Amino acid sequence: IKQKTLPSNHPELATPFNNIGSVYDNMGEYSKALSFYEKALGIYQETLPSNHPDLATSYSNIGLTYSEMGEYSKALSYYEKTLEILKNTLPSNHPDLATSYDTIGLVYNHVGEYSKALSYYEKALEIREKSLPLHHPDLATTYNNIGSVYDSMGEYSKTLSYYDKALEILKKTLSSEHPYLATLYSNIGSVFDKIGEYWK
Repeated sequence: IKQKTLPSNHPELATPFNNIGSVYDNMGEYSKALSFYEKALGIYQETLPSNHPDLATSYSNIGLTYSEMGEYSKALSYYEKTLEILKNTLPSNHPDLATSYDTIGLVYNHVGEYSKALSYYEKALEIREKSLPLHHPDLATTYNNIGSVYDSMGEYSKTLSYYDKALEILKKTLSSEHPYLATLYSNIGSVFDKIGEYWK
């Protein structure tokens, strides 16, 4: 209805386009998702200031879709645009900045650029340690991510140190049957297998 009654670049169309893109993304129909995300982005670029938070969200949505498609260089380009907006509009210790650093770290981890991944994860960790409660699950996520990079690098003592920090938080914040805990136990067991010891 909105599309029939409003001009094609009307700001009110951007949100429905983003929502439709999200549905397609969740269904794994990435090219359709990108089409709608790009329509939303086009509207935002025409109608909003270049540092508007909605633009950051739009860039992030497109970056995520490219990441899910395995097109990491394109994903990185959009994630960096997101980060640039957030750095210019949010306080330096804002949790959304940490999420953005984490996301870029994930991309670098996927492509095997471990030192860059660690650099971004450590920035995320620094923000989260300053801005979140001691046992916040987002801290566990970052500890797990850092542990994963060290695992890929074969630095198993560092891997276990970070996995243990994540585990300590998750045992206090999640039920014992939570899938994330099971995944973390599996990760820890895998590291012990690699170093020739067995989880007891």
